[in-house]
Amino acid sequence: MIKRELYLNKIKPYMSKDIIKVLTGIRRCGKSTILKQLVEELKENGVKEENIILINLELQKYFDIKNIRQLDKLIKSQTSKSNDRKYLFLDEIQDVNQWEKLVNSYLAEDEFDIYITGSNAKLLSGELATYLTGRYIEIKIYPFSFYEFLQYKKLKNRKIKNYNNLFHEFLRYGGMPSTLKYDTEEKTPILTDICQSILFKDVVKRNEIRDVDLLDRILKYLLANIGQLFSANSIVKYLKKDRITISTTTIYNYLRYLEDACLINKVRREDLIGKRILNYIEKFYVVDLGFREAIYGYNERDISQAIENIIYNELIQRGYNVTIGKFREKEIDFVCKKFDKKVYIQVSYILFDENTLKREFEPLIKIKDNNPKYVLSMDEFNRSYDGIKHLNIIDFLKDKIEL
Repeated sequence: MIKRELYLNKIKPYMSKDIIKVLTGIRRCGKSTILKQLVEELKENGVKEENIILINLELQKYFDIKNIRQLDKLIKSQTSKSNDRKYLFLDEIQDVNQWEKLVNSYLAEDEFDIYITGSNAKLLSGELATYLTGRYIEIKIYPFSFYEFLQYKKLKNRKIKNYNNLFHEFLRYGGMPSTLKYDTEEKTPILTDICQSILFKDVVKRNEIRDVDLLDRILKYLLANIGQLFSANSIVKYLKKDRITISTTTIYNYLRYLEDACLINKVRREDLIGKRILNYIEKFYVVDLGFREAIYGYNERDISQAIENIIYNELIQRGYNVTIGKFREKEIDFVCKKFDKKVYIQVSYILFDENTLKREFEPLIKIKDNNPKYVLSMDEFNRSYDGIKHLNIIDFLKDKIEL
């Protein structure tokens, strides 16, 4: 398995520091592997194995660990008597009741350098945030980017001749780490199994959902309409066709559960003139397109939506805060902010003709500030125009071109 350098480099500055390292992300996206890679790094730097405690609470031998007394007893039983610095790695901690109290106690007593992971976006909400304000750093972990996907492929076959074929494989089956060793025809059932496990453990069970069929319908609707402007009323109307009556409140609750499980991401719209966030109408993107293949299926006609989803995922992995831009009657696909940097991006599958060029470039031309503006497409020849840069999507992803 490749080293997840993007995330390791984010964590390293905080190693051996008095701050809890919290890794969050969808189940099976590679958090456990990153913990193991951190452990290996410690060993390479001279830390003795007896001073490293790694507990994966998803393993069968730890199924009975449900409260902090049991967890504390387990940790103490594995703690060496030496006076050296000790390192504690707790994987998938979210199901241990009141775990945040135990972690806070360890931090206060300076017993361990602490690393934890969880598969819920709300891991750092409520009590934990109160206990640990200013004493933790969250690192969000995602499935493989296209760049990491290519790194994995290069390990197996050093010379890549056709990036286009690999891009279309990634476009359809995504980058969940555990699927990469399989041939394409074997990936769909594996993705289906992963997705069903996530839905059961992190959505249905956690939120005590009784109407699983309704959850399934809402998720399928979202996956069919990736990158489309969305409102809860649109789902209400869609379900009415099947004689299902439901409130917008229930729909928003289900959407929040899917977000909390890190399966989907909501992207808000921003009025670029009024400089305010617009409520109720937003877009949703799936964390990995393999789940779309597993639940909704692949449709070549939706390739523009899928490509837009890949670009969104790439941008948030690069650390951008992303919104959809509304500029008068025009829409900007992505308004990206990081620190004091701001970038505008339009995404198109192919710039077929003059009408397509006008549709993609015109909204950016109308914005008169000096921030960088880009159009990304699959076209291989440069279509830069009037100060707006054009980038080929595959080059942007595989070469990690800076914006």
